[in-house]
Amino acid sequence: MLVLGIDPGTALTGYGLVRGEKGSRLVAVDFGCIRTEAGWVLTRRLQTIYRAIAAVLEKFKPDAVAVEELFFNKNAESAMSVGYSRGMALLAVADAGCPVFEYAPATVKRAVTGNGRATKEQVQYMVQQLLGLEAPPSPDDVADALAVAICHLHTALGRKV
Repeated sequence: MLVLGIDPGTALTGYGLVRGEKGSRLVAVDFGCIRTEAGWVLTRRLQTIYRAIAAVLEKFKPDAVAVEELFFNKNAESAMSVGYSRGMALLAVADAGCPVFEYAPATVKRAVTGNGRATKEQVQYMVQQLLGLEAPPSPDDVADALAVAICHLHTALGRKV
């Protein structure tokens, strides 16, 4: 099973494709981030995110897409911005006809580290270990995208998260 994990953001949107193979083997197929410039108008930034996610979906044709649920913090403007980019990612997924699954941030952290309150660095380290990568995925948006894909694979394959 091939899963695309997405960590949406207006400046950086992380993505990661993870394949679950026989047994408990997980393989990173591709990962990276979509960057938009702060000086661009919002519509151009959102269009860039939509087109890039659509291209990844077209190229790899994942079996499922996993996205973190929107986390609301004290900064409403930041939450709105993430919501916009999340909407573009979900629209690209809907256009591709791919099933989407959403996970709370604590569930994703628990799935990869065993601790729902893990730090960004702990998530990066465990994603590196689980996928056998030479270095921790960076920036942390990429690690988060890979983590949400791993979380879905654990759930889909019946592992406790």
